[in-house]
Amino acid sequence: MRIISGIYKGKKLIIPDDKFTRPLKDLVKESIFNLITHSNKITVNIEKSNVLDLFSGSGSFGLECISRGSGKVVFFENQRSILKVLKQNINSIDKENISTIYEFDVINFFASQEKFYNKFNIIFLDPPYKEKRINEIIENILRKKILRKDGIMIIHRHKNDKINITNKLNIIDLRTYGISRIYFAN
Repeated sequence: MRIISGIYKGKKLIIPDDKFTRPLKDLVKESIFNLITHSNKITVNIEKSNVLDLFSGSGSFGLECISRGSGKVVFFENQRSILKVLKQNINSIDKENISTIYEFDVINFFASQEKFYNKFNIIFLDPPYKEKRINEIIENILRKKILRKDGIMIIHRHKNDKINITNKLNIIDLRTYGISRIYFAN
């Protein structure tokens, strides 16, 4: 796994050596960023954007955003062994100053917080495929207005996932890459 483009292009990332983490494949990541950059359906600009990377794992998505010029990236990860890898990857590009790590369970955090003051241009939601409470997370994000009006939420699921994404979210585009289904929404 590596950073695909930007100032850290080609930088290899450490991936967790466990059965809980499913790293975002480079081909899928590249396709997501190509769509963000070139689609006339998506108006968000990665440069200077605030990015929220939920269920961060190794941080591949957020680090790609940093490499492409994002202003700030907030990572959420609560698995101790994976946190170590995430921190090593952030340290390897020396961008701790624009990176924040929340060591909390995403679902409980957003359900319990009255307000979350940060607003984001890009939210990447990549929970484990077995996670069934995806709509709970999305609805908390929408209710708390964490996504900016002109922002984009990108949701990564398995292509055979039977969960219907809440109709409170406007699906702009839907793509399938291998076993991955990617929703682009706002």
